[in-house]
Amino acid sequence: MNKAITDGLVLMPAAFESGLGMWSSGDGTPGSATYEGAANAALVTADQDFGSCLEMIKTEATQKLRYMGETPILPGCYLRVTARVKAISGNLPSVRIAAWAGAAGNTHLAGVVETGPLVALTAYGKVETVQAIIGTGARQGVDMAWGTAAIYAHVGLDLNGALGGVVRIDDIEVEDITSAFLRDLIDWVDVRDYGAKGDGVTDDAAAFDAADAAAAATGRSLLVSSGTYFLNADVTLEAPVRFEGTLTMPVNRRLAITRNYTLDAYIDAFGDEEEGFRKAFQALINFTDHDSLDMGGRRVNVTAPIDMQAAVNNKTTFYTRRVIRNGQFEVESGPAWDPTVVTSIATYSASSDTTLTAVANIANILPGSLVEGNGVGREVYVTSVNVGAGTLRLSKPLHDALGTQTFTFTRFKYVLDFSGFAALDKMSLAEVEIQCNAEANGILLPPAGKNFLIRDCAINQPKNRGITSHGDGCQGMEIDRCQFLSAEVSLPAPDRVSILFNTNGNDVKVRECRAVRFRHFGVLGGNNNLIIGNHFFQGDNQSNGVRQAGLVLAGSNLSTTLTGNYIDNCFLEITNEYEADPGFANQYSFGGLTITGNTFVASDVAGWFSWIVFKPYGAGHFIEGLNLTGNAFKVFNGSIDRVDKVDTTYAALDNARMVNILVQGNTFRSVNQPIANPVTIEHVQATAATTWTIDPSAFLPFGGWARNVDSVVAEGMITGNLGERRSDMPFVNVEQGAAKQQVTLNWANISKGRTHVRVRMDNPR
Repeated sequence: MNKAITDGLVLMPAAFESGLGMWSSGDGTPGSATYEGAANAALVTADQDFGSCLEMIKTEATQKLRYMGETPILPGCYLRVTARVKAISGNLPSVRIAAWAGAAGNTHLAGVVETGPLVALTAYGKVETVQAIIGTGARQGVDMAWGTAAIYAHVGLDLNGALGGVVRIDDIEVEDITSAFLRDLIDWVDVRDYGAKGDGVTDDAAAFDAADAAAAATGRSLLVSSGTYFLNADVTLEAPVRFEGTLTMPVNRRLAITRNYTLDAYIDAFGDEEEGFRKAFQALINFTDHDSLDMGGRRVNVTAPIDMQAAVNNKTTFYTRRVIRNGQFEVESGPAWDPTVVTSIATYSASSDTTLTAVANIANILPGSLVEGNGVGREVYVTSVNVGAGTLRLSKPLHDALGTQTFTFTRFKYVLDFSGFAALDKMSLAEVEIQCNAEANGILLPPAGKNFLIRDCAINQPKNRGITSHGDGCQGMEIDRCQFLSAEVSLPAPDRVSILFNTNGNDVKVRECRAVRFRHFGVLGGNNNLIIGNHFFQGDNQSNGVRQAGLVLAGSNLSTTLTGNYIDNCFLEITNEYEADPGFANQYSFGGLTITGNTFVASDVAGWFSWIVFKPYGAGHFIEGLNLTGNAFKVFNGSIDRVDKVDTTYAALDNARMVNILVQGNTFRSVNQPIANPVTIEHVQATAATTWTIDPSAFLPFGGWARNVDSVVAEGMITGNLGERRSDMPFVNVEQGAAKQQVTLNWANISKGRTHVRVRMDNPR
């Protein structure tokens, strides 16, 4: 550290030969007397020891010599003043360095020591060196400690003792010797002191190791001073480190900062936010004695997708919990975010239902690509590519794509791309915000792994996708207390393309999240899911608007629970679009679905809108387990016909096989036809007859048949035509009428009266 070098400060006084008008016989302050033309001072141009120098006759008890220029005094900076003096004739004086302490406003800083130690001249012609150190701190070796109020000095020397002596004085020198005090001042070890070059070419790894060992052994910090340091080895720093210079390292070399492991430290180390994050993540996966990378609230501007596995480089699998927390990624626009789109001819067979074979142009198709084509369900992705075999593995089967056709493969670009890992368990993002700025997409999960956790995060304005699973890396995934805002809030719902998340694995939990105006909140391809306490709304400003599915549940035998959600201007769609042979044979059909305690709202929607929609992709399917209870359905600005629907685009449900369906305790506002199962129908037979027809069809969910009667209760007396009492018990016929949605009560004799009949559209179990 040298201020004359680093900051360009001028410390050296002018040489005597430049003129004695710059040298004062007083304090050196403006207006004080100078030695210009003085009778007791003269320049000597060719002294054998000094060359050009000042010759002075001592005429006062304390003869002063002060430079009239202002030598700056800075906090933490220490100056050494040096004078070389020799006696020529007369009395031999004593000599000391002296200075005038200047404060703000050109005032004198009183009460401080302004002289150094005296040095006696003992012989004529003998050169003596006189020195003193001036600084702000009262440290050992400092002769004149002035504190931080001092801002400049008039430096020079004093001659003390008897009058009449003649002395010669060489040019006075002032030098910055702060470096002599730095170890005590800052308590660090500089890597340069251990051989680091900092030229960006020399491998400084060994010097870093040595300096770190010295710092750690003495409880000091490590300083990486200015320069560019090339490290061509893995380096672990055990001491706290501070970076003034920057590092360069090959991709396969790791820097482990163990004592102050933060994103800020890595950004300082590599001088670049993206590279700093990559290297910090590399260290996290390679055991830095930390389980989490604290971004420290830092925003990282991202210019291209971050390939998380390429950053780590030396691992393709990892099964230990790791967390990235407390920071923000901000996407900067550029061509790096453009999707890669490839069209190719390929062949599909139901016998190998997650494989495309004979794939043309396969080398250009990337894992993680969305697959589109005839008979391809929503959110089917390429899990892996075998170029040699010409095959692709798909995340899900295709429902109607047998044979050979042209497919489109679109590889979106993601801010955090984990797809390069073969498997990754227990990776967590906590309190992280990803600002996609309608340019990029959020997170691409690894193709395999368990318990990926996204907690208290935000993904804003993804262009196409928020969180994508192209394999089973979503198994056991948890998305908790997150906020998601689409880039398509101003578009009508049918025109939107962005999907917040999709899953293929089982056991997914999505809890207490808020999502605004995506095409779909989620497409779930697995079973045993918990969807709890979320608010997802997908409305628009259109009158009689068409709405899209909020959640698409595309797995069979779902075993999935939706509880306490706020389902706003969108619907639940239950499908089997991930079956290569979607017609029912001996597989599970729709079932295991619990929908309880949710709030369903819609506004300005077409009257045929419904919130619960089953869409079979093949014939013969039915519902074998549905609990639809305790929900509130409400429509604003209009009304709808029903809350339930079967989308028969491909096939209808088999009403003869409905099993274990409970629809009770729901409330309906501005819904023209409530539903229930079982449903109790009050029937008044005003004209005596032996056959009474009960019609519960409007109340039966999903167009179900009247398959069972749980009870028949008479309200009041059943009578004959003349009012005579009937005491016989009627028998029941179910599945009556052309639509099989009626039941009949059959009496032994003509009867009339009022009954309550409890009808079911399923077989209970």
